[in-house]
Amino acid sequence: MRILVINGSPKGKYSITWQTVNYLEKLNPQDEFITIHAGQQIRMLEKDFSSVVQEVEKADVLLFSYPVYTFIAPYQLHRFIELLKESGVNLAGKYATQITTSKHFYDMTAHRYIQDNCQDMGMKYIRGLSADMDDLTKKKGQQEAVAFWNHFLWSVQNGHSEPLPMEQQAHNSVFATKSENNVDKKGEIVIVTDMKDCDTSLKAMVERFTAVVPYNTKIVNLNEYPFSGGCLGCFNCAADGKCIYKDGFDQFLRNEVQGGQAIIYAFRIKDHSMGSRFKLYDDRQFCNGHRTVTMGMPMGYLISGPYKQEFNLQMIIEGRAQVGGNILAGIATDETNPDKEIDMLVANLVYSLENKNTQPQNFYGVGGMKIFRDLIWQMQGMMKADHKFYKQHGQYDFPQKKPGTMLAMYMVGAMISNPKIKAKMGNKMNEGMLMPYKKVLDDLDKKLNK
Repeated sequence: MRILVINGSPKGKYSITWQTVNYLEKLNPQDEFITIHAGQQIRMLEKDFSSVVQEVEKADVLLFSYPVYTFIAPYQLHRFIELLKESGVNLAGKYATQITTSKHFYDMTAHRYIQDNCQDMGMKYIRGLSADMDDLTKKKGQQEAVAFWNHFLWSVQNGHSEPLPMEQQAHNSVFATKSENNVDKKGEIVIVTDMKDCDTSLKAMVERFTAVVPYNTKIVNLNEYPFSGGCLGCFNCAADGKCIYKDGFDQFLRNEVQGGQAIIYAFRIKDHSMGSRFKLYDDRQFCNGHRTVTMGMPMGYLISGPYKQEFNLQMIIEGRAQVGGNILAGIATDETNPDKEIDMLVANLVYSLENKNTQPQNFYGVGGMKIFRDLIWQMQGMMKADHKFYKQHGQYDFPQKKPGTMLAMYMVGAMISNPKIKAKMGNKMNEGMLMPYKKVLDDLDKKLNK
């Protein structure tokens, strides 16, 4: 087979992920591997995409290789996919799969993003390999890479691929109506958007939100910011939070965006995501490392597009809020009743700001932060700014730091392992487990009866 490797890493041939591709290439000399370093060459490809079209037309397989950046693929690969779709090249019937490396932080949403876009273009998608960053250096990781490729080859030989998703229904925007700007304003809410003149429905939503919300609003349009480029994964910012680019984005982010009382993201769904410009913005936020610097800040979304049909995007948006410790005040779309949804978003946002509404994290947040906790603990020598932040905010909540709880569990385990003691205990164990909760309720009764 002729396998076209789309290397989405901005590091090009120095990509860790791409080394797994090289490993498989050496084991399969009967197949021809051709690599396009799309992540490194995206500026050049924006000017002339013809070489990619030629290679794609000759390929039997498209193999996407990239590190997971901020829930999905890097900005550079986002942009490549936009260019690939815009080129109009016929990909129907070709096979596609992917290899990623990460610490398994939302790698499933990254994989689904690639799958959805491959299937948009008529390709036969086969499940990819999600490896840890150092898996290839271990025997087990090498075996898993070989097993993945063998299964891929078997799937191609037998005509197997992932089932197609349900066909999306056509989206017809329902325009938000204007509202009188007759409320007293205070504070400041930042609206981050990539809105263009053609995004008329999104513009109407932003205008209604701005009029209804009782806060001053500042619009930050990402299309107007002079980004020097996408995140390079260089870790130059690891020690002090300063980005290697000289475009001033790190200070702009902290002063102009994160300095508000709340953030509203306004975008039009493109290629099952927020679009490449927003991905550029997200990736460049790595100047904050893995630090949840906006935790407690309310966030909301104004979305133009078929959001209710985009299950992967829904997971990403909730995951962003959960991991960041943010209050997700609401999501308004232009699918059915944008006026009502915008007004509800405003009401929830105001309530959250006035009452400092906080909630415990669900699995998306707890699971994501445990991955970051372990990662930063191991990399504390390099990720100095992250390590300092995690210590200051008590995010090193390792279970071995709770010896009292562990000792108590040993004692309970010993008792319930003895049949005689277990028989005598009867229902006392359940009663004992409820004692701390009974105390809370009793204390509340005393307080209420005063």
